[in-house]
Amino acid sequence: MTPGNGTPVRVGVFGLLGSGNLGNDGSLEAVLGYLRTAHPDAVVDALCGGPEAVASRYEIPATRLHWYRGEYRTASRGGAIAAKGLGKLVDAFRTAAWVRRHDVVIVPGMGVLEATLPLRPWGFPYALFLLCASGRLLGTPVALVSVGAAAIGNRLTRALVRWSARLAAYRSYRDAQSRDAMREMGVDTTGDGVFPDLAFSLPTPRAGGSAASPGLVCVGVMAFYGSDDDRARAEEIHRRYLDGTTRFVRALVEDGRPVRLLTGDACDAPVVAAILDAVDSPLLTAAEVSSLADLMKETAAADTVVAIRYHNLICALKVGTPTLALSYAAKSDALMARMGLGAFRHPAREVDADRLLAQFRALEKQAPELRQVLAERNAAAARQLDDQFAALTTALFPAVHHVHALREVP
Repeated sequence: MTPGNGTPVRVGVFGLLGSGNLGNDGSLEAVLGYLRTAHPDAVVDALCGGPEAVASRYEIPATRLHWYRGEYRTASRGGAIAAKGLGKLVDAFRTAAWVRRHDVVIVPGMGVLEATLPLRPWGFPYALFLLCASGRLLGTPVALVSVGAAAIGNRLTRALVRWSARLAAYRSYRDAQSRDAMREMGVDTTGDGVFPDLAFSLPTPRAGGSAASPGLVCVGVMAFYGSDDDRARAEEIHRRYLDGTTRFVRALVEDGRPVRLLTGDACDAPVVAAILDAVDSPLLTAAEVSSLADLMKETAAADTVVAIRYHNLICALKVGTPTLALSYAAKSDALMARMGLGAFRHPAREVDADRLLAQFRALEKQAPELRQVLAERNAAAARQLDDQFAALTTALFPAVHHVHALREVP
């Protein structure tokens, strides 16, 4: 699609992309697939956390999200604190300049309107606010597409998230709880849609990958320390989660089951190492994954999956593998309910290995019926995401012609 003067539509994608989180990158991949199918002439680039990785993997130009390279490191010295402060000012101008170069900006999925994991208001929430405010001021529509949202305790973070959502030209959510959370935070969600997570639009690999082994159980792990409101007891939460998960893995191995550990972010590697050290067995292995496609291949080869990260769950559910969620937020509960497995959830903050093992055995007994349920729910999700992409085209791309004309008036 091109504007009336023949100039290709300029589309920007924005987020913590290319930074090691496979779920975020999977959302980007889904939106790029939509653009290349529905709008093949669009010129796409990114403002993101890991520009080198995004440019290399997805073959689009990419710009670093923050001017200050140490944005997500704790600043303790005066020079670092000053650099961070200066970076906030510089980023306001950098973001506005980047937004101005585009006809449309898309924030592809991700939990950009939540703080279910530790989050500082002057980090990504501030960056998202700059994006949405720039879009409103410069007349560039910003779309928050199938994003996650949740109630936020920190007042400043909540204010930045609320205003980001208000200033966006288009909003849709990956579950009803997200839309309800934004409504409770004072955002008018009357015209906002609810669709499945964008990762459900990705291609599904065939079952039986290299990890295939009779009775294989994939266990997805996470560097889990609670939510943004749990900072005071983060270490305690982490120890409890790690201890319970390790006990569960050990019980499976002692029962003769092969277990394969999965991650979803580069920061999860220490958890894998800790479990491997604690459970010394040839039946326990760890997968090396670099994309959601890799994760889906691993979970497709398993009999069952137990996982904590949201997109680990999505990958397992999408390929139709019976799955038990270690749930740490409402988004996981909503996902499991949507896919017909709402009964198979266990609290990530209170992992009880014995109870988890009992739930796991119940899951395996119902596996044949659950596979049929997942096939039906996946077909429905695919249809709903077709509707999401059609709605996105209707909402954003007809406006491009008018925007270009306005910008070219002397």
